Amino acid sequence: MKIDLTDTTSGKINKALVQGRRAIGTPAVGMVLTLVIVTDEENAYDALKAANEAAREHPSRKLVVIKRVSRSPRDRAKARLDAEVRVGADAGTGETVVLRLYGEVADHAQSVVLPLLLPDAPVVVWWPVNAPVNPASDPLGALAQRRVTDTYACEQPIAELTARADAYTPGDTDLSWTRITPWRSMLAAALDQVDWRVTGAEVEGEEFNPSCELLGMWLGGRLDVPVTRTVSGGPGLTAVRLLTDSGTIVLDRADGSLATLSIEGQPDRAVALKRRDTAELMAEELRRLDPDDIYAATLRFGVDRLNEQGAAAGNGSAARKTAAKRPDTAAENSGEKSGEKAPAKAPARKAASK
Repeated sequence: MKIDLTDTTSGKINKALVQGRRAIGTPAVGMVLTLVIVTDEENAYDALKAANEAAREHPSRKLVVIKRVSRSPRDRAKARLDAEVRVGADAGTGETVVLRLYGEVADHAQSVVLPLLLPDAPVVVWWPVNAPVNPASDPLGALAQRRVTDTYACEQPIAELTARADAYTPGDTDLSWTRITPWRSMLAAALDQVDWRVTGAEVEGEEFNPSCELLGMWLGGRLDVPVTRTVSGGPGLTAVRLLTDSGTIVLDRADGSLATLSIEGQPDRAVALKRRDTAELMAEELRRLDPDDIYAATLRFGVDRLNEQGAAAGNGSAARKTAAKRPDTAAENSGEKSGEKAPAKAPARKAASK
């Protein structure tokens, strides 16, 4: 059921929600959170589609905020709120309200959204594109316990990732971090199978891919080893190599679907590591609404420090690729190729999955 409201108010929208529930005989129970989606008209359809699919696992009230700001002073003076209320089959699981804010109302979106939040339920704000530099200080972000951004959708992802680190507030998260959850779990499981000392790592993937940078930062912070960043043609993250004192551990995914896990002394294993869509990423983020301490620690490691460690690790990516081809001498090559003696390191801590 759809109810269109033109030049309306938050109070009238609430009444329309009640009217729609009565018409289809559905009570307002079973919804576990309010998901506020802040986007533009171009990306609203895809974002709402992903939210509806994620709502199958997390029934919620979805509020789509579309700011229709005009550059004309005359149009900006015409403040107006239009809404489209969807309940029942048209809303998927839960309820959906599409809000289009015109004129000065767009500058006060939090005043429109606040009366529409589910009482006594967590609030999650998601920016599919054009997220603020500091989500926690944004008026809409201040209403939420969890704030979700996506640096991969930015024009300068790496610079945006650095800005996220500077402005981090507990409750912030990013879908670029969520994309590497299977990689972190697989690498942690691989290290649990051996008792080797990790001396270095290489992360291979697309250029300017924030997920690759985050994985390198996570490895560098958790294992306390130098990490080299290597550029490939993709798609996305393609390989991770862990250099140890007993051989090389390689997790290689060339096609974006099936990966191969290679551990010295063990047969190669094929593992499912497909690239996940936005709906799956959002469903994962909505499972836990508490602050992600591992993500915070990874951001504190810093992109700049990752680049500095990679530059100091040896003679660039060529040395790493040579070491990866000869696992039995990987630890020796990491120092000999650069003309320096490999520094002694304390035994690395095993990585913990998210």
